[in-house]
Amino acid sequence: MTQPNNNIKELITIMKRLRDPVKGCAWDLEQDFSTIAPHTIEEAYEVAEAIEVNDMPHLKDELGDLLFQVVFHAQMAHEKGYFDFSDVVEAICEKMTRRHPHIFAEESYRSAAEQTKAWENQKAEERKSKNHKVSVLDGVTSALPALSRAVKLQNRAARVGFDWPDTAQVLDKLNEEMAELSAEMIKSSNEAKIFEEFGDMMFVYANLARHMNIDPESALRSANYKFERRFKQVEQRAEKQNKALENMTLEEMDQLWNDVKRQEKSAKP
Repeated sequence: MTQPNNNIKELITIMKRLRDPVKGCAWDLEQDFSTIAPHTIEEAYEVAEAIEVNDMPHLKDELGDLLFQVVFHAQMAHEKGYFDFSDVVEAICEKMTRRHPHIFAEESYRSAAEQTKAWENQKAEERKSKNHKVSVLDGVTSALPALSRAVKLQNRAARVGFDWPDTAQVLDKLNEEMAELSAEMIKSSNEAKIFEEFGDMMFVYANLARHMNIDPESALRSANYKFERRFKQVEQRAEKQNKALENMTLEEMDQLWNDVKRQEKSAKP
């Protein structure tokens, strides 16, 4: 196995060549932070997908792609005199050491729960040092997927006691929000109000997931995979019957769907 230090040097050299003003790649030279950011986000999702399907060879490739994104941003920053890859590594090493005093300093052992609380407290102190007007919600980036950001906002509010004591109350609130949405749909054609009520309902769904220790993004991704898998089987079954889905009735397609579900359930141990 090649030493990591040698590997990363080679990757940084490759990135520098791609951005060489004279002999570099035309596409890479045209990029800036804003144009690369969407690719960075996409690569992070592809890492999550590889983990979701437990594809380790794919995960290795996707982690490499994500690492390349870090090197890309660092190279562009270096060109503008902001920082370089070494500075990025130094900063994260310092941060991880600072936020784990129970490992790297003379502090007592922490359980996972205690470390999570201490981590959030440390981040809060760091935010205070950067900003005199501090909200407990500060620092929850707006770039997160909406469901993930909802959970993080709710977790922050819960730290100061703004939270339902138990899951049953969250379910009650969810039923209340669903009723409000239903009532608005019946009595009104106000799209803005319906939009708002739907958002409120989704926010409570995220809260319910949090109370049940479920990551709503992961749960929804899993549901997406399941739907995709089953729908493709419906297509295959229709093809075997020499039928096109667009020419079938909803009842016919629903029958195929139920057949697929029954087959999957019967195949489970």
